[in-house]
Amino acid sequence: MSQDVTIYITDRNGVNHEVQAPTDMNMNVMELIRSYELAEEGTIGICGGMAMCASCQCYVLNDVLQSERNDDEEAMLADAYHVKDNSRLGCQIHITEDLEGLRLEIAPEQ
Repeated sequence: MSQDVTIYITDRNGVNHEVQAPTDMNMNVMELIRSYELAEEGTIGICGGMAMCASCQCYVLNDVLQSERNDDEEAMLADAYHVKDNSRLGCQIHITEDLEGLRLEIAPEQ
């Protein structure tokens, strides 16, 4: 049986949010941020989650996330602004039970 996980997200204004993320809806972090309206509408997920715009770039702040960047994500981040070693595209982080306690910060707008 799937369950919700708690994810902690710092928005672009520095406000911390504790959100519940469903593990049974095939959602990703970008969709989660949009559903909780943690970024101004039209500023995140512009490409619809195709790893083609970097508008959903986040910084991973703890070691909960075990997956690595895929090739599309690497290519997009190579051309993005504000990229750090811990940058990931939110659309490429799928919500699973393994993400319990994940801490993220939404990167500044491109």
